[in-house]
Amino acid sequence: MSIYESIGGEEALAAVVDGLYERILADDALSAFFVGTRLNKLKGRQVEFFAQALGGPAVYQGGSMKDVHLGLGIERAHFDRVAEHLTASLAAAGVPAATIAEIAAVLRPLAADIVSGQRGAHFTG
Repeated sequence: MSIYESIGGEEALAAVVDGLYERILADDALSAFFVGTRLNKLKGRQVEFFAQALGGPAVYQGGSMKDVHLGLGIERAHFDRVAEHLTASLAAAGVPAATIAEIAAVLRPLAADIVSGQRGAHFTG
């Protein structure tokens, strides 16, 4: 069974992503990155991305992680904060700690493509 299936599929991922963005938008260190973002489109892409990354049937239709985050000024501290919010969202959805650790292991290597440290325009989804 894939991680995607074990956590409850697309419906569960959509709930996790909703919780994730509630936390991110309430975080003063992160919310500015999302000013003017088409949040519903972004959430949909995020669900696609997580579904594909976690072994689900969805195919991510967005750009590469490097391309969509280029020039945003995302520092390692920002990446780590989002990871903390994701962990909290997964836990709130009832995902077991061992599965959260598996998800973190899948997503942690993305830091190399997401972190740039050069501030530019915000992400518009």
